[in-house]
Amino acid sequence: MSTKTINIDEKLYEYLLNNSLREPELLKKLREETALMPSGLMQISPEQGQFMGLLVRLIGIRRILEIGVFTGYSSLAMALALPEDGTIVACDISEEYTRTARKYWKEANVDSRIQLKIGPAIDTLQELSQDDKLEPFDLVFIDADKGNYSNYYEAGLSLLRKGGLILVDNVLWSGKVADPENQEEDTVAIREFNQKLHQDDRIDLSLLPIGDGLTFARKR
Repeated sequence: MSTKTINIDEKLYEYLLNNSLREPELLKKLREETALMPSGLMQISPEQGQFMGLLVRLIGIRRILEIGVFTGYSSLAMALALPEDGTIVACDISEEYTRTARKYWKEANVDSRIQLKIGPAIDTLQELSQDDKLEPFDLVFIDADKGNYSNYYEAGLSLLRKGGLILVDNVLWSGKVADPENQEEDTVAIREFNQKLHQDDRIDLSLLPIGDGLTFARKR
């Protein structure tokens, strides 16, 4: 028994995957291909992808805004869980990485559910906010440049329906956020972002130790 979250070593992590992960073969193929890339560590963990897919199904999410696509693992995991009329608006700046994403989306036959917006996400979010006919989103997932997390959060919150969810990746940043001597730019940005959300009474909040840390926030 324990009164705090258990530490997960490699042996226990392997047990967790063996007794929980139900990763579709196509997602596994994408994950393994991405892992061979120089920036492969930017990919979310498979158990996090499965958790996000479960959330989509659990609360009947139809409209998702994703900020940061990379090679498309998270968007594919969520798109597979969406209903037939579900939509993801996916924002990224890389044609190269999203080329891989497009390939897998098409192979999974969910490409029609995903609208990819290439360009600075700040600009895309500004365009979305000016669309009077835009239906509010049910879920916003943020996993992009850390210095803009606060900006993405504010824009995402304004585009989110009441009762909708915001998920934010990398909020534990490999444990660096808990080291006061670490003053690297990204670490400081995430640390300040976490502190901001802790004090934000516009949301209900939980920071989950899954993957590299996942913030789970509900818009009040």
